[in-house]
Amino acid sequence: MLDDLLRLAHVIGAAVLFGTGAGIAFFMVLADRTRDPRLIAHVAGTVVIADTLFTATAAVLQPLTGAWLAHRIGWPLTTGWIALSLVLYGVVGLFWLPVVWIQIQLRNLARNAADANLPLPPRYHRLYSIWFAFGFPAFLSMIGILYLMLIRPDPVF
Repeated sequence: MLDDLLRLAHVIGAAVLFGTGAGIAFFMVLADRTRDPRLIAHVAGTVVIADTLFTATAAVLQPLTGAWLAHRIGWPLTTGWIALSLVLYGVVGLFWLPVVWIQIQLRNLARNAADANLPLPPRYHRLYSIWFAFGFPAFLSMIGILYLMLIRPDPVF
């Protein structure tokens, strides 16, 4: 029973990470396309809250539930597919952490532009380009992790 609940918590965590990331990207891209600082500020503000509440919580709990589940089942963390999943999780983190900071900057820049009734500044567009580019390796790494969780190929290497 505990193993089933732990597996459920781990799968829900993966769904939250993947779903929140995809949803945030979708809404930020659509907001950016409007070039409307007020709309972008609002959406980016919501994105920062969602990332804090959902993504950050799941990002902390995911490796804990995964390690606990692997221990309970008897899988060493050095098992090929688990080790590769951990490497990919590190890649996600390397790209996600700067993205969180960038989202806060995008929100602030859009708020400032909206308050001053000005267009978005060049710094906004530079940061948005970085934010957009960083999404691809993180998203592809999450797909890889989900694949490995489902298929559990052994050996991977």
